[in-house]
Amino acid sequence: MKRMIFAGVLIVATGAFGLMAQPQGQPAKPPAQSGQAAPGAPAQQGPMPKSQAEQQAVMALIQAQGNPDAQIKAADELLTKFADTQFKEMALYMQAVAYEQKGDGDKAMIYAEKVLEVNPKNFQASLLIGQVLAQKTRENDLDKEEKLGRAEKLLTGAIEYVKTAPKPNPQLPDQQWEEAKVFITAEAHNGLGMAALTRKKYDVAIKEFEAALSGDPQPTYSVRLASALQQSGKNAEAVVILDKVLADPQLHPQIKSVAMSIKTAATKK
Repeated sequence: MKRMIFAGVLIVATGAFGLMAQPQGQPAKPPAQSGQAAPGAPAQQGPMPKSQAEQQAVMALIQAQGNPDAQIKAADELLTKFADTQFKEMALYMQAVAYEQKGDGDKAMIYAEKVLEVNPKNFQASLLIGQVLAQKTRENDLDKEEKLGRAEKLLTGAIEYVKTAPKPNPQLPDQQWEEAKVFITAEAHNGLGMAALTRKKYDVAIKEFEAALSGDPQPTYSVRLASALQQSGKNAEAVVILDKVLADPQLHPQIKSVAMSIKTAATKK
């Protein structure tokens, strides 16, 4: 999932920008109370640790990326030992990501909700919750409309928030930031497509999956588009897409299995 890759890029950019500027072993200086940079010091952006111990805890969290259990533990330690940390939003989001990587969507949403309590416009948390809701909601769920309605609101919000979101670090190359925004937007459209598919709004689902593919032409989105086309009765169009996907010798076995199942349904007489 490309969002997970770019999430790491954005987390490091946001969390480490001020830290990396400090001599090793020295605590980062907190920002001036007035919001102005200290005399003779370069302007800082983003959160800053208030002590060497907090700085070490933040760096331990950043370095734990890639190990979900270590990431959760490091975030817990930071939030427990430094309750007033300016890195609360980052730590909570990294916990949400870690639980998502572990396959625990419910806990991922719990921590992502806490992120939104800190910052209602955090597009990454909005995207995570919206995607999980869109994936987990089933046609016969009694609260289907409530969950899908919330998913659509969050995913649409993520698309809007990321349009004007500032770079998390001025040193992050413009091209890398723009690529991140494109992939995040594509995944939000994918989530909207899944929500529409559950509601059997096939025309809407087709439009959303096409939007996702325009930003990120990955086989998962192609297969979901083919599924929407097949369920709407556009079998020939679905088969064309599936044949292109299945022609890839490096196709993931799980995606291949789903694609073949949809093709069977599309060619069934």
